[in-house]
Amino acid sequence: MKKNRAATAAAVCGALLIAGCSSDFGSDGDAEQDSSGKQKLTVMIGSSGDAETNAVKAAAAAWAKKTGNTVTVVPAQNLDQQLGQALAGGKPPDVFYVGSSVFANYAKGNSLYAYGDKLSDKEDFSATLRNSFSYEDKFVCAPKDSSTLGLAINTKMWKAAGLTEADHPKTWDDLTKVAKKLTGDKVSGLVVNSSYNQLGPFLKQAGGWITNADQTEITADSPENVEALTYVKKLLDDGVLTYPKQVDAGWGGEAFGAQKAAMTIEGNWLTGAMTNDYPDVDYQVVPLPEGPSGQGTLSFSTCWGIASKSAHRDAAVSLVESFTTAEQQVEFADAYGVMPSRTSALATYEKQHPQDKAFVDGSAYAQGPVTLPGFTKVLDQFDTDLAGLAKADPKKILGDLQTNGEQVLKSNG
Repeated sequence: MKKNRAATAAAVCGALLIAGCSSDFGSDGDAEQDSSGKQKLTVMIGSSGDAETNAVKAAAAAWAKKTGNTVTVVPAQNLDQQLGQALAGGKPPDVFYVGSSVFANYAKGNSLYAYGDKLSDKEDFSATLRNSFSYEDKFVCAPKDSSTLGLAINTKMWKAAGLTEADHPKTWDDLTKVAKKLTGDKVSGLVVNSSYNQLGPFLKQAGGWITNADQTEITADSPENVEALTYVKKLLDDGVLTYPKQVDAGWGGEAFGAQKAAMTIEGNWLTGAMTNDYPDVDYQVVPLPEGPSGQGTLSFSTCWGIASKSAHRDAAVSLVESFTTAEQQVEFADAYGVMPSRTSALATYEKQHPQDKAFVDGSAYAQGPVTLPGFTKVLDQFDTDLAGLAKADPKKILGDLQTNGEQVLKSNG
């Protein structure tokens, strides 16, 4: 690929590959493989900080010592941009983080080596996580961790409102009642990000979702989804649910930690944020309340991608297998707060982190993200529409989501 063509491809597709670029970045499936005894691999990560970087470096060093290979771990300043440029330039890292939101775009662009079915105990990853990283019926890459959503409750505010554990909301009606009790002059009963990532569980709890199970149909404009957004709109109208910007916060966790919110809906990443930034705030996490159709939460993950153009694919698979053993995943969890993606590791994790039980339990019924190529722009628009839900018609928002989603689905062929 010529330099100017690579630069153009990187500029167009680099950041988040929002348009679902299918440039043939990794089409050379027969890339010459290094057969030497000692190979040099590069791993690019989007690190949350020194704890994560050091943990990955330590795991890589242990594998290198065992195998005689060499591994260089590169914490990217901007993973999507740097990875996009590396893929477009034809010299990608051997192994790298791939978020579920951009996975399908990379898979469609032939940038990823599909090694998932070669993994031992691949069924130990939940079906939801395997589906999140499957493309055209191939399990492409191993989930490195998992996250689900729960309802975080400020225990001091809860007690001050005269509420007990028996009042933990089990239904939507329960949630409405406690949110009203907890709302005051300076505190919102419930602060939730105005994004489908946090409001999406209500769709599932109502029996709806954005697509059907195998993502071959868009199912956004349904009575179930309308019921869900109508419920959220009522909470907004009643003033018991607010968005972070309404309380001068950047996200639900910040509003919760600053005690501007008595409750929030967030993932297990909240644990680290509270420990680091708000260690004096007492709280607990309980399962999200059930809706008309039962339980519902969302699942999020990142996978260990292997470049299709890597000259070290067999060694890279071996490295990923070492990164994803149950034992190593528990070590990663202890080091920087992620939740294991292997089901066998979750039991150990729950014993060591009992406060995260609601997150662990949610793994059994969580809905994975929409991973259609090019769908990021559709979800961005959906988020924009959800931000204005208080003054909008839920049916129109969902109708627009339906139309935009069908256009992308049609363009994917």
